[in-house]
Amino acid sequence: MMIHLMDIWDSVRGFMASGGDVLWLVAFVLFLMWVLMLERYWYLNWVSPKQHKAIIAAWDAREETTSWYAHRIREAWLSQANQDLNARMLMIKTLVAICPMIGLLGTVTGMISVFDVMAVQGTSNARLMAAGISMATMPTMAGMVAALSGVFFSTRLDVKMKISLEKLKDSMPHH
Repeated sequence: MMIHLMDIWDSVRGFMASGGDVLWLVAFVLFLMWVLMLERYWYLNWVSPKQHKAIIAAWDAREETTSWYAHRIREAWLSQANQDLNARMLMIKTLVAICPMIGLLGTVTGMISVFDVMAVQGTSNARLMAAGISMATMPTMAGMVAALSGVFFSTRLDVKMKISLEKLKDSMPHH
């Protein structure tokens, strides 16, 4: 088992080395994005249902739910629930959006490497130029894959949060 993990780690290190230092930045952003998305899934599935039940119970316990004052209380509770649900979503969407940009940064640094080789060695050393081109394309691919995974799951999170808020609104009738 330990040898198998070492082989995996060596493969990851080889991939990261072939793409240059920018791949480590892509990996860090991807890790941070997924930590935040998993936290939001956890909040959405385990914390917010309890909070929503408490809000509904408080609303149902009110004797009066039709006055202007009661409507403002309802709106405030719904607004707070919405704010709690959407916490960190802007950060997640920002991280999703910058993943391709970081990948493009890797493309630029890789192409600079290719041009350095061409300036020193000329265009006759295809092996060194290919290494630079590989270094240029790997971060772009990694940034795109990271962004695609983030787009898919953050969109699902958004939809689930909107549904959760709508269910909360429907559970708090106002007349």
